[in-house]
Formats: sequence, C-alpha cells, structure tokens
Amino acid sequence: MSGADPAAEAAALRAELERANRAYYELDAPEISDAEYDRLFRALQALEAAHPALATADSPTRRVGGAPAEYLPKARHAVPMLSLDNAFTTEELRDWHQKLVRLDGRVAEAALALEVKIDGAALSLTYEDGILVRGVTRGNGTEGEEITANVRSIGDIPLRLDGSDWPARLEIRGEVYIGRAAFARVNRDREARGLEPLQNPRNAAAGALRALDPAEARRRRLAFFGYQVVVLDGTAPADTHDGMLAALARWGVPVEPHHVVVDGIDDAVAACDGWATRIRDLAFDADGLVIKINDLAVQVELGVVGNRVPRWAIARKFPAESAFTRLLDIEVNIGRTGALAPTAILEPVRIGGVTVTRATLHNEDVIASRDVRIGDVVEVIRSGDVIPKVLGPDRSRRTGAEVPWQPPTHCPFSGTLLVRPEGEAARYCPDPRCPGRAYEQLVHFVSRAGLDIEGLGPERVRQLLDAHLVRDAADFFTLTADTLRELEGFADQSAAALVQAIAAARERPLHALLAALGIRHVGATAAKLLARRFGTLDAIREATAQDLEALDGIGPAISGSLREFCEDPGTAALLDRLRALGVAQEEAGVQADGPRPLDGQILVLTGTLPTLSRAEATQRIEAAGGVVKSAVSRKTTAVVAGSEAGDKLAKAEALGIEVIDEAELLRRLDRAE
Repeated sequence: MSGADPAAEAAALRAELERANRAYYELDAPEISDAEYDRLFRALQALEAAHPALATADSPTRRVGGAPAEYLPKARHAVPMLSLDNAFTTEELRDWHQKLVRLDGRVAEAALALEVKIDGAALSLTYEDGILVRGVTRGNGTEGEEITANVRSIGDIPLRLDGSDWPARLEIRGEVYIGRAAFARVNRDREARGLEPLQNPRNAAAGALRALDPAEARRRRLAFFGYQVVVLDGTAPADTHDGMLAALARWGVPVEPHHVVVDGIDDAVAACDGWATRIRDLAFDADGLVIKINDLAVQVELGVVGNRVPRWAIARKFPAESAFTRLLDIEVNIGRTGALAPTAILEPVRIGGVTVTRATLHNEDVIASRDVRIGDVVEVIRSGDVIPKVLGPDRSRRTGAEVPWQPPTHCPFSGTLLVRPEGEAARYCPDPRCPGRAYEQLVHFVSRAGLDIEGLGPERVRQLLDAHLVRDAADFFTLTADTLRELEGFADQSAAALVQAIAAARERPLHALLAALGIRHVGATAAKLLARRFGTLDAIREATAQDLEALDGIGPAISGSLREFCEDPGTAALLDRLRALGVAQEEAGVQADGPRPLDGQILVLTGTLPTLSRAEATQRIEAAGGVVKSAVSRKTTAVVAGSEAGDKLAKAEALGIEVIDEAELLRRLDRAE
C-alpha cells in the first residue's frame, strides 16, 4: 500500500490484519501466508512509527510485545472469580437442583443454560470504553497475575470491542485453550526446532499465558471462549445468561458454540447424557458441561457459598475414559528422592485416542490392597493430562496363571538395601548417588518446578546422559554450542538457544535452586520459606536443625532431610561446583547478614492499603524476614488492615491479635531496611 492518506492506509492495514487473525485463530483456516502477514504487519508498524498519533490502543501491532517481566505483578479482581462444585452423577445433579428449589421456589420452573466445560486456563479481561486495558489470571479467585502483554498476543481476544452497547467498564471472564489440531501442529513445529513436545493442551495454554515471550502465544495458537460478563460501570446488556453470551458474540468475543437453554432439570439431564460420549469428538479438550440458572436476577438471589462457589451453577463432570488390558509385568524405577516407583507394563490399549503401554501403580500397599497380579486383566483409567493409572483387576477373568508381585528388597540400580520409613507407603534407596535416581533428578532440576530451562525436556536429558555429557546437575553449565552441535537433532540455532537458556538459569533466585535440587520434603513452599529467612545457600548449609525448625512451616522432617543433604560429601561437592560455575546461590532482595527486625513474625494483610499494593507489601515484609499468611490464627503476630477490611480484622480483634495500619507497617519496615 502507498496511499496518500496515512490514516486511511493504517485503518485498511488494521482491518486486513484483524481479518487474517480471525481466520488464523477462530476458523483455523489461514487466508494469507505467514510471510504476507509479516509484510502487512511491518507496513503498519512503519506507518505508526512515522505517525505516532495513528498507533491506536487496539492496533494489531499491540498484540506482540517484548519478553515479559521477570516478576508478574499481582492484580485484585473487582469481583471474585468463583469455582464450581462438581456433580459426577445424574443423582448429584438432581440433588443440586432440588436444593435450589427448596431455597427459591422459582427455580422449579426456571430455564437452565448449558455450556461445554472447556479444559483450559481461566482469564479475566477488563475493558474500559470498549478498549482492552488489563488481563489477569484466575489466581486464587481473589487475586491473580497481571499478564496484559501476553493477553494482547492472543489473536481472537479483541483489543477493541465491536458494536456500542457494552458497559463503560466491564470484565469478561473466559477460558484460554489450545485446540487439538493446533496442539498437534505446535508439537510438530517444536520437534522441528529441536524442542521437547508439550505434554498437554491445558498446561501449554497456561504456560504461554504466565511465563513465555508473548510471541510464543501466536506460535501456540492460543484461543479464547468468553462465558461471563461482570458489569463494573454501566448497564448490563441482558438479564439472562444466554443473553449475555449473545452480547459477547456481538462484541466480537468468541463464545463456545454448543451452548443451549433448556426448560428444566429433566431436559438438562437428557442433554448431559447425550454429551457424555459426544464430548470426545470436539475440536478441543473438555470434561463435562456447566449448568447455570439462566435468569441473572435469580442468580443474584441465590448468591454464593463462602465467597467461593456459586449456588446457581454446577459442573456435570463426565467419568474419565478407561479400558481393560493385560498386565504384562511390573517394572521398578527409582524416583529423584529415591522412592521406589512400581510401573505397570501393559499390553497396548487405546484410551481416549492415545495408545497406553504404561501406567502408575502408586506403591506396594496399593498393589497389595487391590490384589493386582502379573498376568491379570486390569482396568486402566486416563483422564485429561493425568498419568494413566491401574484401577484394579477383573478377577472374573483370572486363569490361575497370574503371579502375585513381590517388591524388591534391594535397589535394582545400586544394590543398596531399600528402607521403608515408619508411616510411609514407599520404600527408598538411601544411596544419594544411585544411578537410578540420576535421570529423574536431572529432569526435575531443569523442569519448571526447578530452574525452568527451556529446551531441556526429558528426552534431551536422556540424550545428554547417554552421550556422557552430563552426570550431575553442575554438568549442564559446562555445555557449549560446539558440543551440542555434534548431537543428533541439534543445529546452530537450537544449540545456541539452549546454551543461552542455560546461561539465564544461572541467575535464578535461591528458592528456585533449592527446589531444583530435589531435596526430600523440600518443595516449592519450603524452599521459599528457607530462602527468604536465610538469604544465601551458605547460611542454610550452616544452619542447625534448631535454626531451621525455628522457622514457621519447617518441621523435623524437612530439617532432618536438609541437614542430611548438606552434610553428604557428594552433594556438598555438587553445591560448591555449582557456585564455581556461576550459579547464583542468593535470594534477591533479602539481607542475609544477621537477624532482621521482622524475623519470625507472621503478618496477615486485609483490606486496601493507601499506597502499597498487596504484592508490594508482601515483597517488603518477606525481604525484612517476615512471613505473610492468608488466614488469621493464634500464631499471627499482627494484622495489617486497610480500608474495607473484612472478616480477618474481626477475627484478629476476637483473638486479641495486634492490628496495625500501613503507616505503622512502613515504620517497622524502615527499621528493617
């Protein structure tokens, strides 16, 4: 384009790009090539750079930004995002409806709205005067993560609402997901780039929302269905749920296309029965139907339970898919903590479109209690992204040739005598250098639960182990692009990208390193508590069991395991080598040189503070040695109360716990800082 009127040319480019976006994301039928899309995109970027006044808030150029911030800020929902109760049987669904009838007689004749329950990640979008201004994850329902930059990269979320009948300020709630065909294409693309395939659509969608470069959302073909409108300022466009869905469609927001309104509970039950098998044929993952009272006024009258669950809605969940097959053998693996993990080796069977050959058997107590024997015909269940598991045997099909399983007494990898701690269901290999533990430890070290090294999935770790390039976690930080290029599946770009990702992992905070090390009983929560209290890995290594257990949330099991880990000569050498290779061993923002004034104090925040956000207050309290809890208890040191403080303030007063305001908190923080 080379029009004389830049405004008209920009408008035409925006319209063409939005049309291409809708074809790409919503219809899954691209109208133009990626190269042509990029050409139009660059042309619009150039126009907006030359004429800044043309860069509107809803321009397609706003969809993809730079890398997200290292820390995702918290944002409070204007109205809580609620969770749904589940009905797993028709009887439970009818019981729910009957309870509502007893509460409000109008429910007996009320219409019910039904929607397919999408298996994705919940999201709230705030629009002001029709313009998208904020995107927030569900979080805990009251507070989520503000991810507007990533949300803008989702092609079928409108940056500007169509029409004009939308309220001045509103939230649109919905679900972000990846369709099945798109997910398969994404994994083919990742494998071509030398990356590990994503495990399941739901986690892939949630991961793209929260942690990845916004450009990754386009690669992953994230999609969105809206299902609720929350009016913050203005007039509601409808007085029924299906009317609200119609409004969303008018405004350009995709809605799940199979929603219907039925006359009553009998029709709802019939609809659910019909969907129980049809749901597997959808183009996206779903696990049931959501049933709602259609009348919004009746919804308001019915209210919510405990500020968490709406009375007026329920999810009718369908049973997970299962099949019968023969148990050929029980294989024993050793997990990263040394726990013995029995795995069922199965005659291949198709469940939910996937061929299953292995399934978990949990532990020896489960095998014994269910009397599972090698040679049995067993029922295997698979639900969504959950690992397949053996439910139990079909004893009617036994021939007498089945063999009871005997758990080993010694580790099959190290030969060490297995131990079973009192009160635990698993046997453990106590040898920290057991070769059976090495693979699982390394996979955990680089996973999202550890140092989160992009491009190092289970298959890559196995490849590096087999090539003798890594033996322990420190070896990852010795890898070079030249070394990686010698391996199958690596090219110049993928080798350089992995080395860059490993280099970035050197700067992860201490709590991430602690979680990555896979110390028994030290999960993400304990790792954060320890990192915030002690500040450096050296301080943790020198702490006594008494020092550790003085921290609220750290008990004898954690302290004992941590002391054992730190005192082992092999793991001590690993920690020293990690430091020598430049891996950070400090917690950002924590002053670790001596006690801090808020050490050991437990604070609870309630209400809105005058100047500090909830995230800022939490960060400063934790940096000063304090711990922020969500609930008031007798262990609480003080409650920090702002405006519109709720039940937490009343509970604190009833328990005689000190209540302070933001000014007093700042005075204490000033002393701490």
